[in-house]
Amino acid sequence: MKVSLQISLAAVFLFLLTLPDISKAQDFVYTPKNPAFGGSPINYQWMLNSANAQNKFKGGRDFGFDRDPLADFQKSLQRQVLSELTRNVIRDRFGDVNLKQKNSFEFGEFSIDIVPGPNGIDITILNLSSGEQTTITVPNI
Repeated sequence: MKVSLQISLAAVFLFLLTLPDISKAQDFVYTPKNPAFGGSPINYQWMLNSANAQNKFKGGRDFGFDRDPLADFQKSLQRQVLSELTRNVIRDRFGDVNLKQKNSFEFGEFSIDIVPGPNGIDITILNLSSGEQTTITVPNI
């Protein structure tokens, strides 16, 4: 038994002596991927495609840059036409409403109260089905 223990200890000792030769290591070396920082130029197209795929802001139009005057004119014209149509529909529905006195109107599930006040006209919109209420004050000019 004593001999087998000595052989085992000798084998472990030899293993530990050869371990540094087996586990040679090297220094870690950082190599950048981006060609702008010294990486391989082969990565350029892949990085550009990845960046474009993740870009949430295509073009400059999201921020109001590079505005198209013709498109702006078209949107402005549409707003003016819709505004005029709205005025005509309200005039046809209610006639000439005197905003100097209190008025109440009902549209389906909405009740609209117009109340003149010292600061301007208060318009209260009440959703009859849910009970939600919004008040808008139009100031005097």
